[in-house]
Amino acid sequence: MTESTTGAIRLVAEREIRTFLRAKGFWIGLGVIIVGLFAISVLPSLFGGEATKVAVVGVAAQAVPDTMDAVEAGSVEAAEELVRSEEVEAAVVPDGGGLRVIALTNPPTDVLGALTTAPPVDLLEPAEIGSGQRQLVVTVFGVVFLMFGMGGMAIAQSTVTEKQTRVVEILVSAVPVRALLAGKVVGHTLLTLGQVVVLAVLTPVALKIGGQDELLTLIAPALGWYVPFLVLGFLLLSSLWAVAGSLVSRQEDLGSTTGAIVTLVMVPYFLVTFFNENPAVMTLLSFVPFSAGVAMPVRMFTGEAAVWEAVLSLGVVAVTAVACLALANRLYAGALLQTGGKMGLKAAWSNPD
Repeated sequence: MTESTTGAIRLVAEREIRTFLRAKGFWIGLGVIIVGLFAISVLPSLFGGEATKVAVVGVAAQAVPDTMDAVEAGSVEAAEELVRSEEVEAAVVPDGGGLRVIALTNPPTDVLGALTTAPPVDLLEPAEIGSGQRQLVVTVFGVVFLMFGMGGMAIAQSTVTEKQTRVVEILVSAVPVRALLAGKVVGHTLLTLGQVVVLAVLTPVALKIGGQDELLTLIAPALGWYVPFLVLGFLLLSSLWAVAGSLVSRQEDLGSTTGAIVTLVMVPYFLVTFFNENPAVMTLLSFVPFSAGVAMPVRMFTGEAAVWEAVLSLGVVAVTAVACLALANRLYAGALLQTGGKMGLKAAWSNPD
């Protein structure tokens, strides 16, 4: 890369950064992310579901409040089987003159809090990390990645605006098309890094206010992996957003080219959210470039993945990002100066830049 090209990339990147730092939408978006971070940390109860199902044996049923879904079991052994099969969250069984609670991996705080007395708890498969902590980390990692991934839409909108106002013709007369693409990607990646730094500073504050101080110690190693995954994931998606913007000439047509990218952002997020307790699915998602940014850091947090797996996964995302940038470079150059409607990928690929 020549010095002039490097300088052109820097100029475009600086222009993108200045433009978005002056935009109200950028600060509103960052504010929403920060508010969401504090809300997730402080209000974990918002993620609660339906009534807790509890297995009961004999007279233990009298101690379970009506707000819980009590499932009758014929014996303590039968109640344990219901817990092991995860048909119920816990079992409340007689224990001499009192009660005993049986759970699978973690003490069921909601069950214990609902009982009039605090009985001893037997854990069948004790876990180092509580299910509540796991869900909190999955939610935070997933939501942040989703918001940054969708934030790449700004690159597509910026590209379309430049085409629609014919500003792009002035820009390409001053800098090469490839430098224009690279500058946009670099500029928005730096903006993303800046927002990550802000979140890194505020996260301990949010966890402390939410009474999750100990979680920070547990999550710190996973954060070390999450940041590079987040940046590389954004780099991967940003090139695709830029191509989506270059294929159309009006903002109204942008939805026709961004649908596939929105799917690539949304589907992995929902898969990780719904299957985060399924080791086989999470292992698979850890090596799919578009979902690895959330799945692998979560597995590192829970101790389910080795360091070599994280390195390999990061390499897969990096290689995919480079390949997408190379592909985007050709498509972007072929479509940027074309006006008059939506341009197909085949036409953009074949069009000489």
